[in-house]
Amino acid sequence: MTVKKQEQQRMDDVISKIKIAEREHHKEIKKAESDTHAIKDDFSNNLRLKTETYSGIFETAATVRQQQQMLQERENSWQHATKRLDILKKLEKTPYFARIDFQEKGEKKAESIYIGLGSFADRPDNFLIYDWRAPISSIYYDGGIGQITYQTPDGPQQVDVTLKRQFVVENGKIKTVFDTDEAVGDQMLLDVLDESSDTKMKSIVTTIQKEQNQIIRETDAELLFVQGAAGSGKTSAVLQRVAYLLYRYRGKLSSSQVILFSPNQLFNDYIDQVLPELGEHNMVQMTYYQYAQRRLPRIKVETLQERFEAQRTATQQKILNLKNSLYFFDAATTYTQYLEKKGMHFKNIMFRGKPFFRKEKISQIYYNFNENYHLRTRLSATKERLLKTLNRRVESESRTEWVEKAIQDASQQQLNELYGDHPRNFENGDKEMHYLARQLVMEQYKKIHADIIHTRFININAQYVHFLKNVPELIDLDKYGISEAEWKDSVLDVIARFKAGKMQLTDVTPYLRLYDRITGKRGNTEMRHVFIDEIQDYTPYQLAFLKENFPRARFTVLGDLNQAIFTKMNSYNLLEDVSTMFPQDKTKVVQLTKSYRSTKQITDFTKQILVDGTAVESFERRGDLPQIMVDKTTTALAKDVALQVRKNNEDKLTTAIICKTLDECEKLLKALREDDVKVTLIKTENQRLAAGTIIVPAFLAKGLEFDAVIMWNANDKNYALESERQLVYTICSRAMHRLNIYAEGRLSPLFNQVPAEFYQLK
Repeated sequence: MTVKKQEQQRMDDVISKIKIAEREHHKEIKKAESDTHAIKDDFSNNLRLKTETYSGIFETAATVRQQQQMLQERENSWQHATKRLDILKKLEKTPYFARIDFQEKGEKKAESIYIGLGSFADRPDNFLIYDWRAPISSIYYDGGIGQITYQTPDGPQQVDVTLKRQFVVENGKIKTVFDTDEAVGDQMLLDVLDESSDTKMKSIVTTIQKEQNQIIRETDAELLFVQGAAGSGKTSAVLQRVAYLLYRYRGKLSSSQVILFSPNQLFNDYIDQVLPELGEHNMVQMTYYQYAQRRLPRIKVETLQERFEAQRTATQQKILNLKNSLYFFDAATTYTQYLEKKGMHFKNIMFRGKPFFRKEKISQIYYNFNENYHLRTRLSATKERLLKTLNRRVESESRTEWVEKAIQDASQQQLNELYGDHPRNFENGDKEMHYLARQLVMEQYKKIHADIIHTRFININAQYVHFLKNVPELIDLDKYGISEAEWKDSVLDVIARFKAGKMQLTDVTPYLRLYDRITGKRGNTEMRHVFIDEIQDYTPYQLAFLKENFPRARFTVLGDLNQAIFTKMNSYNLLEDVSTMFPQDKTKVVQLTKSYRSTKQITDFTKQILVDGTAVESFERRGDLPQIMVDKTTTALAKDVALQVRKNNEDKLTTAIICKTLDECEKLLKALREDDVKVTLIKTENQRLAAGTIIVPAFLAKGLEFDAVIMWNANDKNYALESERQLVYTICSRAMHRLNIYAEGRLSPLFNQVPAEFYQLK
């Protein structure tokens, strides 16, 4: 028998056992459902409420609790069986993708194991398939043939690997078998990379590379910083890392304790199938904008599009850089320490259009406490004092004539609302009247009570402006090339935005942090892992803020410093800034330099665009040279794009036309539709990626990949600035198989340094 036939025979045997296990899980699910219905029926038919005596109440409560526990057990059994059945169905189609033969030190006999999406045993301790996340499976990813050391719960273990075999499987049938001395053979990787792109990211468990495996299985670092070239598989590796952590810490870590900050909502939609494909629930996913906007429902925060298309002067950019820095973070900390002595801004607590508690009185209470009181305790004590004063006012007001008259004139329904759940067996009429009077006054003062509880007497807008006005006292503006007059103008701009109900994203983070420090808001201590994608577009202040907000979490941050389309050149200092926030011995940096997404021709072209970018290594997958076409008019350019889209369609390649702005996208959409080209415009991050040809603005293309990319109008007017070099690189590096660049008039000077042999001029 050939190797392929032998392996197929084993696979058929494993699949037949998987089918038996599926039938057993179906029975288990049915039984759990039947038991649940029976318990509910029995409960409703037989439960008798005994509330006459204390022992009766206790007996009833015990019965209810027992029923709840039984229902919970059946629910857990149903959930476990359902989840296991889902994995078995996946294993039935592709039971495993690799085999390793090895001999452990001290053992006489060699052992064979097969690795797949999940574990499967036909009887206890007889594993026919090992989960790719199991410690022993790391042998497959970490090395070739020969002596390999891998980590186990009991420490390092050495084995002698004698065979590494890989399978390409479709619906239970082995299509190809590779024997390799590599971690993952290039042929298998090529087969996967040659596939067309999809509107959903796929799992990469069959092709995890050695350096990606380091990222996935890292458990010691408090900060794991992954710097990866475009298309190096950093996001894929990190999603597999989430799945690995949920497997490794099963029972101690749940998906709700893991949060991913992604570049935009479109990207969230793109990756939302990876973890379910691996049999895990999705973690919490949001963008930083959503995180900020959620806490500021009444303020319109600057959107991704507004931020990308904003035109800033050199002075505005300097101010922006300062506000984004750790110096500004430290200045805010110093300012809040000063607030413990003076400077807090309060608002009147109003009642029927008049001040009930005047801001001067609140300030007096706030600063009357002992000097040792910090902001959190000072505020808590102030609220307590205000509530006591309110209670005294309720007591005195409840004895007034108007209250007595209001109760006498109240309808039965109004009285019932005042009684609430309180028993009506009062000692006498006076006590009953006193109770109703207090209830009536408290109802009238309900908003005042809520304003105190929710700290609505703090004037956070005025406080933030006060902080900004004091920045020249806290920071030497000369060091940043900013004059005091320029800073004052920037403060006036913030005030104008406040009046219009708007705020720049740059101001949002220090604004929220100031509020959190004043109110003593504690961070989210439940979250255990924070993942941040496209780290290069975050500011040091934002990262320091997230570190404060998730104090018990380990951080995994990933990105490409060459793709900073918002922070631009400042991104190159980011690693230095972030590393100061974590212990040096608990910080690990992993560099992924090899790009797998694009053909060698596209990768070699795109890396020529960079000047001081980190090294990018291309993978040996051949394709056509990128093409550049320059036309005299926009009309001619649109015609040529239409022709290219038709050619891509004929070659069964999905196309993304990437324009610089949304306005350009809308104009090109109109021109293409007039030429009968079917195309979908992705205009907001809340849309889903559509199948077929799409037009997308550059700021929404982050993290995505497409078979073919058409860069629209890369001329000397559209991409003139040196600061846009990283944006050009980001656009071009989205292409997997084909890249076409179109320009009207003259090509952008940002392509000048690319040698002619790296592209074809049409």
